[in-house]
Amino acid sequence: MAKYKLTQKAYDEIIEELRRLQTTEMDEVTRRLKEARSFGDLSENSEYDEAKNDQGKLNSRITELTDIRDNTEIIPENMVSERVVLGVTVTVLNKATKKEKTYKVVGTREADPRTGLISEESPIGIALLGKEVGDEVTAETPAGTLNFKILRFETVK
Repeated sequence: MAKYKLTQKAYDEIIEELRRLQTTEMDEVTRRLKEARSFGDLSENSEYDEAKNDQGKLNSRITELTDIRDNTEIIPENMVSERVVLGVTVTVLNKATKKEKTYKVVGTREADPRTGLISEESPIGIALLGKEVGDEVTAETPAGTLNFKILRFETVK
């Protein structure tokens, strides 16, 4: 079972970062380690220590991205649905403020609430999933209870 749900764009960005880290970045760290070793005594060699730390961070990130690559489910694009599903952009009316707000429901890894990308596991994401245009939903958020009416949604384009 996939641990991560990503749009194709986000997945492609992960793959590109992984490729860059495994080639360009790893080559640079290897070069720095080789150069630092040439200075002699490694016990007091700050360049060597820094390069080893950077190598550790790089290997950690490569491991993380490899896990994401190997355990990702791509969110289908251009699907037709009568209900809010992962990958859909939803416009809602906040019943208290009478203001419209647009959200795109994405996987947790891709979420960025400041830009309108909300996680399927967030209170608002949970409240919206499976609902139809015209439905009224309530989300219990850390900021309090929010009541919305779903005005429209569109599939991933």
